[in-house]
Amino acid sequence: MDLEKLVEEFARNVSAQTAAIARGDAKTGNKHADRYIAAVRKLRGQGDAGRDALAVLLKHPDKDVSTMAAAYLLRHRTAESKAVLEEAARGEGLIAFEAAQVLKNWELGVWALDPG
Repeated sequence: MDLEKLVEEFARNVSAQTAAIARGDAKTGNKHADRYIAAVRKLRGQGDAGRDALAVLLKHPDKDVSTMAAAYLLRHRTAESKAVLEEAARGEGLIAFEAAQVLKNWELGVWALDPG
């Protein structure tokens, strides 16, 4: 699978997970989470080229997608990712909470989504 398709897979499944959670369907949400996690692992397997491909999602119009991409890209694209997460954390709802938690874990030095 090429990098662009992996990035699309990531974005599609983050959005689908959000929709499933909104419906109260955790089982389906977990399936989509497994899929976007698999996509990000494959992207990381391509080194910085894979991370750079994922970085296009930092500007994605769906805040869930851009925020999730930022969470995975903190080490590789720190300034850009922190800006996305800080903006999301100022909002409301689950995505704001998640963004705040990612930032907190980053500051505490316990963030580990892409250890390098």
